Amino acid sequence: MTSSVKIFDSPQQLALKLAEELENEVEKTLDNIYISLSGGNTPKVFLSRLAQPPFKTDINWNKVQIFWCDERCVPPFDSESNYGMAKHALLDQINIPSMNIHRIIGESHPEKESVRYSKEIEKILPHGVDNFPQFDWVFLGLGEDGHTASLFPNSDLTYSCSNIAGVAVHPVTGQKRISLTEKIINNSKRVSFVITGKSKATTLKEILDDLAESKKYPASHIKPLNGNLDWWIDKEAAFYL
Repeated sequence: MTSSVKIFDSPQQLALKLAEELENEVEKTLDNIYISLSGGNTPKVFLSRLAQPPFKTDINWNKVQIFWCDERCVPPFDSESNYGMAKHALLDQINIPSMNIHRIIGESHPEKESVRYSKEIEKILPHGVDNFPQFDWVFLGLGEDGHTASLFPNSDLTYSCSNIAGVAVHPVTGQKRISLTEKIINNSKRVSFVITGKSKATTLKEILDDLAESKKYPASHIKPLNGNLDWWIDKEAAFYL
């Protein structure tokens, strides 16, 4: 695994550079590129930038297969829906085939949907290490409690879980979510944490310093087995670095 940290003056500058990077990756890809998105305010800035020129038309969206890292168990029109946010910010603004969009059906029965989504990923994605599905690029966020996707501290979907996706429960609200597991994220060719805001600064420093106490954070266990890990952060999130 190789790792790098990139610091930007603002979320907008970060989003621009990340959009340029995605455009370059799509151009280099001969076939499809398989990516997985996260929800939240920072990814929304990134997706909104992709929906603007030049990326809106210059990226060959026919080659981009879009999945999600996690989803709240709500319908797509709900304000908490990760898919709904992406649809409004990006998908409705670009010319992408509907067959390239692989949403987690949040309004379905959580356990059944996690199985269905796992089967869809298994069927569509190329396979990498140990014949396990492999994303080309996974975009992750970071919570103040060190969670990423819906991998919360003490979650059953971290560490030894061998599934592709499963059901998570928010430790405070009790809300059910469907999430990719640590295993499939770590099987990706590339994983990028996209983090903004000073509220994440302390947790981020502990993880990047690889302190013993950071092991309680699920995000600290994201280390691609045979891929690259990079951190895209603004100066506020980098406050203690």
